[in-house]
Amino acid sequence: MSRDDLTVRQRAVLFALLGEARQVANPELERLIGVRLDGAERRDLNDRKLVESTRAGRAFAHELSDAGWRWCRQELTAAPSERASSLERAHYRVFGVFARHLDAAGLTLADIARPGPAASVVGANGANAADLTACIEAGYRSLAVAVGQFVSLRELRLRLPDRPRPDVDAALAALFTAQRINLIPQSNQRALSDADREAALRIGGEYKHLISIE
Repeated sequence: MSRDDLTVRQRAVLFALLGEARQVANPELERLIGVRLDGAERRDLNDRKLVESTRAGRAFAHELSDAGWRWCRQELTAAPSERASSLERAHYRVFGVFARHLDAAGLTLADIARPGPAASVVGANGANAADLTACIEAGYRSLAVAVGQFVSLRELRLRLPDRPRPDVDAALAALFTAQRINLIPQSNQRALSDADREAALRIGGEYKHLISIE
């Protein structure tokens, strides 16, 4: 897939979603980078399997797919196009430095790209962050037999029946970013039920199924 196949707007959206490492609705995307992903450009990125888009009320919300994460990683080592502006050329010089650091440290983009401060604002419905955090911790303690034991997000969500899922997801992402909880995928994917998959939280380009709190 050639970079030149994508518009500047599409490339900007891909990197913006990488920087946020979470689902971003069009109104917020516009606040972040000044554009939305709509129409033919959205359908094109969806068809290419680079972005997953879902309806969030009357607007679309977008998140990088696994292929989208790979595209961003490959783009870090790409040369700027012949039509690139001086600013774009400078950015690609920095991208190269970044890519070399990742390689030297044995890291992936998912190791460092995590939901930022915007994701810590819990709930469009006004849910109190401290209260929700306390409920999450209490729910975990009721499930874990030992400190630091991993329990399933499916079971934890059952302990929070009155909390809207977007609020819980935002709180979990904020706690993970603050390193107050640990979230990991289930290593044995065959052991996952449909309910486990539905309860998973996607962060850093992968689905997390298990949670632990020290």
